[in-house]
Amino acid sequence: MLGSVIPSSRFLVRRTLEPIDWSRADVIVEYGPGLGTCTAEILRRMRPNARLVVFETHPDFVRHLTETYRDPRLEVIHDSAEEVESVLKDRGLGGADYVLSGIPFSLMPGEVRDRILERTRSVLNTGGAMLVYQFSPRIGTHLKRVFDDVDWSFEPLNVLPATVFCCQVAG
Repeated sequence: MLGSVIPSSRFLVRRTLEPIDWSRADVIVEYGPGLGTCTAEILRRMRPNARLVVFETHPDFVRHLTETYRDPRLEVIHDSAEEVESVLKDRGLGGADYVLSGIPFSLMPGEVRDRILERTRSVLNTGGAMLVYQFSPRIGTHLKRVFDDVDWSFEPLNVLPATVFCCQVAG
């Protein structure tokens, strides 16, 4: 499942990453990096000792990411975002400070979407956030059921224009 056949614009990437406090982001997770447009910018901004774990199910994208981004802070996982809890635990990473997602939630079965959102909530560290960009705002209803605080903005300078959500857990 692809969210878009065109990579995200620099405007969408900037808007999506805007809430990240880079000074405290030790573990960042990305779901569905595709060609790595956001991945590259995350790596550029991350501290030297931070970790980026990306989940990609498409084998061609996994190969591309692995060959293109040879950065020791990056780990490409060829698996579903549903496995975020076990992957972080297996690597001794505990939780995630930020989870970024561009996966097309509206195109997946509801039970898969719900598992990914619930598991994402469970791995977020205090003060962390799930940052979601979508080409349809419909996911907002589901995000509000899982997260305590959901803010959103709109980025028109992208093909297709996108809604960006910042989802947090209270306390």
